[in-house]
Amino acid sequence: MSQKSLSKWLKAIIGGMAICGALIYLYIIPILGRDLADARPEYTLWYFPWLAVVLVSAIPCYWGLYFGWKISTEIGKDNSFSMENAEYLKNISILAALDSLYFFAANVVFMVINMNHPGVFLISLIVVFIGVAVTVAAAALSHLVRKAAEIQQENELTI
Repeated sequence: MSQKSLSKWLKAIIGGMAICGALIYLYIIPILGRDLADARPEYTLWYFPWLAVVLVSAIPCYWGLYFGWKISTEIGKDNSFSMENAEYLKNISILAALDSLYFFAANVVFMVINMNHPGVFLISLIVVFIGVAVTVAAAALSHLVRKAAEIQQENELTI
């Protein structure tokens, strides 16, 4: 597979992720939340605070997709192992860590003020774990890309 076709595939996947994320964040979550609030009237006051928390958590996700797009562009330029890509991966790692921390903290705060169900809290820990896994994977890839870029620079200077 050529660098150009790999770049196109990655951009198609990122575009698909953006569309799926918009569908989930802007359609499915509000509908499921409204259905839950309608089914259990005691949760009606929880709907908008939870919706706000979830929608704010989408911001780092889309910012991460932006960095993924930039990485795909660099791959298309046959510049896979570059300091820029290492920096983009580091940014994705930081965004995933901040989003995981934010979502965990919001869950804890809602639990303390009795706006969270223990089952929802436990399920949200899975989401936080996935965010931490993305953080670690992006940080490891950033480190490896940085090392590869350094080796590539050394090889270019060698006659």
